[in-house]
Amino acid sequence: MFFSEEKAKDICVMDFQILINNLTNPSLLFFVLGILAVKLKSDLEIPATSAKFIALYLMLSIGFKGGQELSHSEFNAGIIWALLFGVVLSAAVPFYTFFILKRKLGVPNAAAISAAYGSISAVTFVAAVSFLEIQGAHFGGHMVAVMALMEAPAIISGVILLRKYSENKPAGGLRGIIIHAFTNGSVLLILGSLVIGLIADEKQAEGIKPFITDIFKGFLAVFLLDMGINSGKKLKAFFKTGYFSSMFAVLVPLVNGCVVAVLSHWIAPEAGDRLIFAILAASASYIAVPAAMKLANPEADEGLYVPMALAVTFPFNITLGMPIYWMIIQFF
Repeated sequence: MFFSEEKAKDICVMDFQILINNLTNPSLLFFVLGILAVKLKSDLEIPATSAKFIALYLMLSIGFKGGQELSHSEFNAGIIWALLFGVVLSAAVPFYTFFILKRKLGVPNAAAISAAYGSISAVTFVAAVSFLEIQGAHFGGHMVAVMALMEAPAIISGVILLRKYSENKPAGGLRGIIIHAFTNGSVLLILGSLVIGLIADEKQAEGIKPFITDIFKGFLAVFLLDMGINSGKKLKAFFKTGYFSSMFAVLVPLVNGCVVAVLSHWIAPEAGDRLIFAILAASASYIAVPAAMKLANPEADEGLYVPMALAVTFPFNITLGMPIYWMIIQFF
């Protein structure tokens, strides 16, 4: 359904304001500060152990809150369709991106990059949750399960493509890769926290609400500061690879996010759920996939596909991507 011309203009003005608000979000500004610190050759850094703890906290908080939301939801056909849509989306994206990449970057790199862009970024998901809170939009707790389930299918698709088109058979059996994809620390923590939130007594869960909810945005700001520092360190080396990888890291996520923002209308009626689907389709993994590709695809250049996901796609999605996908969702 399309709006009238007058209504469309109102929405465009509103979404421009959303874009401005998003660009002035404190968490995002801390990300920019991290990049700036690298450019200024500052010694600012977040200790690796602290950054890891914060990442674990964010996954735990998102998973637990999702489980709590899911416990209040009726498990119906809509949830099943959403889970299936997420899995199919994750498995399918590598099959078209691989052939875009193969001629320019070779089979090993194409397999790794396509797996990364079929999989998801949990941190981008966290940023999308924060964006929805600012907009006052609700999303279903089952979307946390969708996110967790979308990690593994893309990895499996990437390995299948590598095995089919590579001249050298990769190390590590497909069964081992599948097991590793589901037992990856971030996936296991998200799924585990989701189950705990689902079965936890509601009164008992209230006792940890201050830890799970109240300090979430503060930890997110510190984590994005660390992400900005890491992105800034990788940008210089990445840009030496040429324009093709840079264009891919922006255009493919944009296309994926825009298409899914429209298609998800038939899967998820809630605007918040649709934005989550769009941002998951547009994001790229820089944690789970690199870990899996070290085992399955050691010939792939980690210095190429990690910066693509972390230093280009991630900033694009949290600055411009989310407002664009949200505007599309408002139009339909």
